[in-house]
Amino acid sequence: MCADRNRLGTEAADGRIVVAMSGGVDSSAAAAMLVEQGCDVAGAFMKNWINEVNVIGDCPWQQDADDARAVAERLGIPFTIVNLMDEYRARIVDYLVAGYRDGVTPNPDVLCNREIKFGVFREWAKSQGFGTVATGHYARSRTRDDGQREILTGSDPNKDQTYFLCLMRPDQVQDARFPIGHLLKPAVRELARRHGLPTAQKKDSQGLCFIGQVKMADFLEAFIPDAPGDIVLQDGRRVGHHRGLHYFTLGQRRGIGVASPVHCQNYVVVEKRLATRELIVAFDQPETPGLYSQSCVLASVSAIGREGTLQREQTLLARARYRAPSIPVRYIPLSGDRARVEWSVPQRALTCGQICALYEGEVLRGGGIYAEILNT
Repeated sequence: MCADRNRLGTEAADGRIVVAMSGGVDSSAAAAMLVEQGCDVAGAFMKNWINEVNVIGDCPWQQDADDARAVAERLGIPFTIVNLMDEYRARIVDYLVAGYRDGVTPNPDVLCNREIKFGVFREWAKSQGFGTVATGHYARSRTRDDGQREILTGSDPNKDQTYFLCLMRPDQVQDARFPIGHLLKPAVRELARRHGLPTAQKKDSQGLCFIGQVKMADFLEAFIPDAPGDIVLQDGRRVGHHRGLHYFTLGQRRGIGVASPVHCQNYVVVEKRLATRELIVAFDQPETPGLYSQSCVLASVSAIGREGTLQREQTLLARARYRAPSIPVRYIPLSGDRARVEWSVPQRALTCGQICALYEGEVLRGGGIYAEILNT
């Protein structure tokens, strides 16, 4: 019998389960965990990107697919490759490029989970008779007394990945399982070694979601033509020249291309003016205007918990970005799918297009996209 373990921790569901296998150790260990539990499990590799536009960088999809297949063969489970390239291009790449072209900094990894892994891949899984999609995310989920599921932070504080799940829809959460969310990373590798999986010592991927080891500047260069402009200080003095505003993000300190005249003080990007193509820089100091914010407006707010969870004013915890600490905030719903977030501590370089994840204790309540930053 494949069932929840104490309703929390290593989880699986009765019925057929498909594991989204990326060719890495985490999803490999997730599949092994489900096999140990006696689940009716299969593996699938999502073929989303093969670098047909010849972006400079490493796009190891074939090796990853081969590794995933080797793991499935070792575990004795069925395996297939699912071609989602058209959907990935339309829902992720086009979204990413449009955002940078419009002057914001999108987060494709968060959107990828909602639109691809638990979106079109989940739809494919249902069409094949699978009731559940499992992944190697460091997250936990549990079933509440009302039968609905909710996501909790992973047990490994250094690997918790709930931030990347914060825009999921409630129906997607119902069908999602995270078999290794209760484990620390060393235990995950030990699980893979115990099963003799070829990915047990494979290094973690640090690239873009399903794209690989590609520098963002190289990726954008293939899609957006350069639009040169001036690099300007906040007092209006010109200090340099840039190739295009889409190559920069707020809070950026490296790669600006202008050396600071003051010893031990770096320039930082504080504003991008699309109308004049000006990149505004200043010294990276707490008192620098425009660098720190204590309030922001979120758009496209997604609630993944109980109905009405994010429809009332309340105090929550928020993560400004991945690996950021959880900070108390005052959450104030606005009209439509928008909300205002007031931070108890000023936050550095909040950036339109990026994601804010919302929590109540260890429970992930949802998240939203920064639409307006109100600077201190």
